[in-house]
Amino acid sequence: MKVNKITALKLLLALAITFGFTACSKKGSNGNSTATGWKINDKKGGFQHNSKYKQQAAAPGLVEVEGGTFTMGRVQDDVMHDWNNTPTQQHVQSFYMDETEVTNVMYMEYLDWLKRVFPPTEENYKNIYVGALPDTLVWRSALGYNETMTNNYLRHPAYSNFPVVGVNWIQAVEFSKWRTDRVNEGVLEKEGYLKRDAKVVDVTAETTFSTEAYLESPTKSYGGNEEIVLKGQRNKLAAKEGATNVYAQRTSGIILPEYRLPTEAEWEYAAVALVGNREYNLYRGDKKYPWKGSYTRSGKRTSKGDQLANFKQGKGDYGGIAGWSDDNADITAPAKTYPPNDFGLYDMAGNVAEWVADVYRPIVDDESNDFNYYRGNVYMKNKIGEDGRAEIVTADNIEYDTLSNGKIQYRNLPGQISQEQISTDDTYLRQNYTKSDNRNYRDGDRQSTRYYDFGGTEEEKGAEKDEHRMYDSPKHLVTKDSLGNMVRQYDKSSKRTTLVNDNVRVYKGGSWRDRAYWLDPAQRRYYPQDMATDYIGFRCAMSKVGPKSGKKKARN
Repeated sequence: MKVNKITALKLLLALAITFGFTACSKKGSNGNSTATGWKINDKKGGFQHNSKYKQQAAAPGLVEVEGGTFTMGRVQDDVMHDWNNTPTQQHVQSFYMDETEVTNVMYMEYLDWLKRVFPPTEENYKNIYVGALPDTLVWRSALGYNETMTNNYLRHPAYSNFPVVGVNWIQAVEFSKWRTDRVNEGVLEKEGYLKRDAKVVDVTAETTFSTEAYLESPTKSYGGNEEIVLKGQRNKLAAKEGATNVYAQRTSGIILPEYRLPTEAEWEYAAVALVGNREYNLYRGDKKYPWKGSYTRSGKRTSKGDQLANFKQGKGDYGGIAGWSDDNADITAPAKTYPPNDFGLYDMAGNVAEWVADVYRPIVDDESNDFNYYRGNVYMKNKIGEDGRAEIVTADNIEYDTLSNGKIQYRNLPGQISQEQISTDDTYLRQNYTKSDNRNYRDGDRQSTRYYDFGGTEEEKGAEKDEHRMYDSPKHLVTKDSLGNMVRQYDKSSKRTTLVNDNVRVYKGGSWRDRAYWLDPAQRRYYPQDMATDYIGFRCAMSKVGPKSGKKKARN
């Protein structure tokens, strides 16, 4: 018995020691590095890390779309016989998307900011505000009276919650960039990294906030006004530690990724919302439109017979007979007029078609890539100034583009970082990409044509004749004469065979002008990126950082 007691005591002692080591190990793992054993977030200095970060917060206007695998281009009928949506298996990562299209009031806020900060009455900025204005003349028709929309649709409060139209692809991209900076500026002010109300009170053409400029060099934000960036700090770290020059960084976890246009794959995946038909790892049931079933009318008892989208039912039938409307709209309809799809997104069919990020090609090259597919990459880098730091755009070096229709469009704004294309030095020995501009990769570049001489010299390979281009699209040129007057050179050639080039963009979904055929999310059309219509709008997306889903999984 005595031996047994001693053995039991030894066993208890061993368990206690083991528990102690386990507890110490667990305690150490919370504050010490698993790589070095050093203390993380030591007040004395060293490696600092946001160990309390949970997950990305949904930015204003956005809802989460959990990524997954789907069949892109599933079209039941191809009445156009263009064969540009052959089914391919694709996977998209989780992302966020605007709950509705960008509305007139949202775009008006953008215009108001530009007009206040960059007054068009000043010579240096006269083309910034004008370049961002939607083309309200898109409402005009040679045989129709639409002047009411031309004069009122954008600005009248009766149309505030209607989707903005008359915006070309380039303007939609610039709006997304502006929105990124304004949202992050508000986040940093709220978290105490910027002076309170500086975004309204102190902002001028020389003192604006740019997310990328702040991350590169915080003291260059607001034109170097350190009172806004340094003296206005009220964040927890500065208050607790008595520290100075405390900035937010990528590692802080509070700066949001950029707003942008969704890729075609993302838009189609979000629109069809197959998640509502999921059964284990398969999709069950027919879903031709963003809603269930193959019909455009509701089958629910409470709304039976109601149209589920805003589209043209037939010739001359945009809304139905007066007194009882088929879809309660003749032109566009206010946001959230119709039920959302299974992702909670409104108007993913009908109302207005929507710009997406992709350059158009008749094929989707799933052999090259089936993960986050996107055609349109033009890789850029920060332009380095004489001081060895990133060059900030000022009033003296704003860059403008003259579009094919003669319109002037700003390329960057004061306060942003100047960008330039990457060079061959940046791609040396890279295996995943070899050049900056990849818009025509494997379909449109010289190597893709039947005229490319694989055995020729570099000079012979580089010489491209106009008639040897894969896509023989028109070339409209805009130049200036010796007096500075604009000269438009319209391509009058009768030998052009296509409108496809690297400056035409995909737009998705049907609109108030389209028949039901175009409501299918798999349909794809294209339009010049510098032109606008009365039936194309847009919505923004944002990539999701972190895990595919932060929710606990449960079987349906």
